[in-house]
Amino acid sequence: MSADDTDRRILRHLLADPMLSTADLAGRAGVTTATCWRRLERLRSEGILRGQEAVIDWRALGYGVEVSLRFTLDKTDPRAFDDFIAAAREVPEVIGIETFLGRVDVRLNVIARDMAQYQEIYRRRILTLPHIADIEALMLIATIKEAESLPL
Repeated sequence: MSADDTDRRILRHLLADPMLSTADLAGRAGVTTATCWRRLERLRSEGILRGQEAVIDWRALGYGVEVSLRFTLDKTDPRAFDDFIAAAREVPEVIGIETFLGRVDVRLNVIARDMAQYQEIYRRRILTLPHIADIEALMLIATIKEAESLPL
């Protein structure tokens, strides 16, 4: 399915302010509320609009440390990826899991309240994950650009 200009206009305004009611979104996109609702339903049913989510500022909740851990897995076991990802999902402080092609196999984004808690998470939960061949840690200093919309 390809989105037309009206769909792109609706999506642009939705990206700019996901909290808009359907009526307000329709007004900004220049369509009726009913048209906007039908188009949103179609965009959802066709998998273009997969959902809306809450974006949490972890630092505002007291999590001052965020680390991106890049893993190379020991792929001699055919279940290495599945076992690793299943175990990583069980670590509550892991807020993101991504897989890659290339030198890095998996990246985990981990949050902690401070360095002492991070060290505890790293030693007790991260280092015990299965099939790890190598780990590289990158500590987040600042987020410069995040979740900005693409030109629709």
